[in-house]
Amino acid sequence: MTDAENKLWWHLQGERLGVKFRRQHPYRKFVLDFVCLERSLVIEVDGGQHAQQQKMDNARTALLEQAGFRVLRFWNNEVLNQLDDVLEEICRVLAEREGSGIGG
Repeated sequence: MTDAENKLWWHLQGERLGVKFRRQHPYRKFVLDFVCLERSLVIEVDGGQHAQQQKMDNARTALLEQAGFRVLRFWNNEVLNQLDDVLEEICRVLAEREGSGIGG
């Protein structure tokens, strides 16, 4: 995991936000950075290489959304420099999606 992923994982692990997250979770042909199955929420933390593969990321997001997931994407620098804002957005979406999960 990248420094940004490690930093975010510290806040997601152990149900610190009230729900269980999994990291590096396989789903179909993908490996999801973080997923909360209970709320069908996927969190992706992207580095600079994702600027060049945006078309592929958009297709991946569309497939995940068709399966019922909500996908949040954050840039590494957002996690490293604006962590409070990132966590606030994650908590907002978790509250919005309460009871919408696909299983645990």
